[in-house]
Amino acid sequence: MTKYEIMYILNSTLDEESRKTTIEGLNKILTDNGATIEDVNEWGNREFAYEINKQTRGYYVVTTLTSNDAKAINEFDRLSKINNKVIRHMIVNLSK
Repeated sequence: MTKYEIMYILNSTLDEESRKTTIEGLNKILTDNGATIEDVNEWGNREFAYEINKQTRGYYVVTTLTSNDAKAINEFDRLSKINNKVIRHMIVNLSK
């Protein structure tokens, strides 16, 4: 089992309902592809150090998970790149 940490930033203009639905949808991508989510830590709205896509704030979420293969990670990476609610994301392999 490989352990991963994913940090992503959501658009800060999302209302609470949309934000919750988006987080659940992103977690579902991982679990549907064989990953086990250990922890989801919502950091909340924070100011950016520099402007990203004409935005100065974002809603930060950190997810820790384990997976047998990279299928879940690759699918999350692919879908989060085309999701207009996700401003940025970063995937870190904690096992290395």
